[in-house]
Amino acid sequence: MSTLVVCLDRSGRITEAAGVAPPVVGWEAVRSLVIDVGLADPEDSRVNCLLETLRVARELRDGDERVTVAVVSGETDSVGAGRSIAAQIEALRSDHDVDSAVIVTDSADDERFVPVIESRLSVDSVDRVVVRQARDIESTYYLLKQFLGDEELRQTTLVPLGLALLVFPVLLTFMGPVIAVASITAVFGLFLIYKGLGIDAYLSRIAAGVRDALYSGQVSVVTYAVGAGLALIGVFVGLLGVSGHDGGGVFVPAMRFTFDSVPWLAMAALAASAGRLLDEAMRDEPLASSSLNLPFGVIALGLVVRGFSAYFLQRSDALAPTAVPPIDVGVVSVEGFALSPLQRLAAFVVAGVVVSLVGVRVATRFGGATPEATPTD
Repeated sequence: MSTLVVCLDRSGRITEAAGVAPPVVGWEAVRSLVIDVGLADPEDSRVNCLLETLRVARELRDGDERVTVAVVSGETDSVGAGRSIAAQIEALRSDHDVDSAVIVTDSADDERFVPVIESRLSVDSVDRVVVRQARDIESTYYLLKQFLGDEELRQTTLVPLGLALLVFPVLLTFMGPVIAVASITAVFGLFLIYKGLGIDAYLSRIAAGVRDALYSGQVSVVTYAVGAGLALIGVFVGLLGVSGHDGGGVFVPAMRFTFDSVPWLAMAALAASAGRLLDEAMRDEPLASSSLNLPFGVIALGLVVRGFSAYFLQRSDALAPTAVPPIDVGVVSVEGFALSPLQRLAAFVVAGVVVSLVGVRVATRFGGATPEATPTD
């Protein structure tokens, strides 16, 4: 038994340069092949591969081990190269009684055919030879090759870069260099934030959820759309209130926007929660306490927020006091009066607390009980 030290040449350029038929076997034959290949192309990295093959063989031979040196070559196409290399390995194994191999290659592309040899011989080691001056260049080449082979990376990197290179000359021509550079930089910044925060994955999940909800006939899809529309109305009404307000800095307009938009935003949240509650009711399952309590919580929060915003607006004379009309019910007679800012705030806060307590009571009474299992001895 002996070890086969084999130089793997996928493309067949070594044997073509020397004008010999593969496989090339023997120390003298491989050493002669080094001279022929080196004279044909001194810059060919396969010369180093052949020299490394001889070096490894000499090192094993000096350790009192029987060594067979050989060069196997393939063809240009991968299928033909694999079959040719397999046939040459079979011949070497039967003719020289080898039971293990050390493979020497000079590129990652050649290493793709290592399994062909492993299926016929026990491979002890794979020695890859890279010329020192070309190590970084070759590594960069294979990284770029791997990058260009990944479809997802191409779409997320090359497509935006290509669009930027197409748009940049147009902006440069019609808007000047400053606007062109600023626009491209802003677009790239937004793209990086979009990918970095995973907004694309989040939007994909939302789209998948909406699609599944539509197919399953959930009412919440419609109520969510109604809620979104009510929320837009709330923002619009709030902006209208701010547009007609002069002075007061930033705080008073913000309170005005909150005061005007809170009722609509609360109705939007109520619409969304009502749809969720209806979906749970149609499943013929006990209603969750959180779903029952959510509408009351929304109303309570809306009352408290509106009360605080009204307090600040009334103190800044941006909102008229609330007038309570006279009440005359039998023997009970109450004269009309106006609520002060503090009284108005207290009324909203008390109303919010009462609504919240009612929600807790309703959720406790009608909500489905989900007791936790307790371990028993």
